[in-house]
Amino acid sequence: MEQRILGRTGVSVSKLCLGAMMFGEWGNKDHDESLRIIHRALDAGINFVDTADVYSAGESEEIVGKALAGGRRGDVFLATKVGFPMGEDPHSRGCSRRRIIRGVEDSLRRLGTDWIDLYQLHRPDPQTDIDETLGALTDLVHQGKIRYFGHSTFPASEIVEAQAVSERRGHERFRCEQPPYSILTREIEKDVLPTLHRYGMGAISYGPLAGGWLSGRYTRESTEGPTSGARPQDRFDVSVPENQQKLEAAIVLGELADEAGVSLVEMSIAFVLRHPAITAAIIGPRTVEHLDSQLGAAEVELSDDVLDRIDEIVAPGRTLNPADNSWVSPALEAGARRR
Repeated sequence: MEQRILGRTGVSVSKLCLGAMMFGEWGNKDHDESLRIIHRALDAGINFVDTADVYSAGESEEIVGKALAGGRRGDVFLATKVGFPMGEDPHSRGCSRRRIIRGVEDSLRRLGTDWIDLYQLHRPDPQTDIDETLGALTDLVHQGKIRYFGHSTFPASEIVEAQAVSERRGHERFRCEQPPYSILTREIEKDVLPTLHRYGMGAISYGPLAGGWLSGRYTRESTEGPTSGARPQDRFDVSVPENQQKLEAAIVLGELADEAGVSLVEMSIAFVLRHPAITAAIIGPRTVEHLDSQLGAAEVELSDDVLDRIDEIVAPGRTLNPADNSWVSPALEAGARRR
């Protein structure tokens, strides 16, 4: 599988990143099958795995740790995240020094490793000075517990601010951003992706299937609810105008994929990978069959004609539901509260 350099780190990662949100209570409760999915992805050339402490209240990290035990840890660029609440304790959330240091120790234990390659802030924390956060992350780099750090779903203005604070205060800097990006979610093309390019940062995008809308299983006659506890039912309520827009776009995109001789899943992931600012696209399979349907996207090259037609369906820089540019974050927090 093609490898790409993560920003200016010099580190090569596969252009498909295996997302682990579906391993555990929120998705596939069968640990043995989850292990098979991870091993199959690694055997297919994926060397980049992304999880988070909050995914199934730590269960996802534990599964990933089991999968990498026995000699495979050194071959994988392992990423996890911190920030969402891990319980009712007010200190179990956010990006304070206290939360970050405790979060790293807990994640290292669950993952069964001595170091984390990429440690990411799950969301911006308006309650904590970014200088405080950067200081804690820098200390962890110097201690060898993490190699690099990044953030997720940061607006361009906060990306710029964080880079400026790093330079001014002599901290290590954020090396990458994890934004939502798909054919239906293109808002980051306007300012986030150009900002990342300006600072030499990597872009590890999540949600290439737009939370399931681009999975190919939805028609005007039949829509199904989510198959995971991480996505609430109202995300698929087609009586909501924004959801009706997504459904109509997905149907037309499916027809275009048929004409191009690929599946809608493959076209959607290939579209994300085609953007020159994207380092890797996170895929989040729940079953082995899901993984197999997504791996082929790494070999798909979309023609300029297909890309032009996609632009006609969803214009560059546009998100079909601007009020909801994060497909899973409310469920993440709700899931953590259930812990």
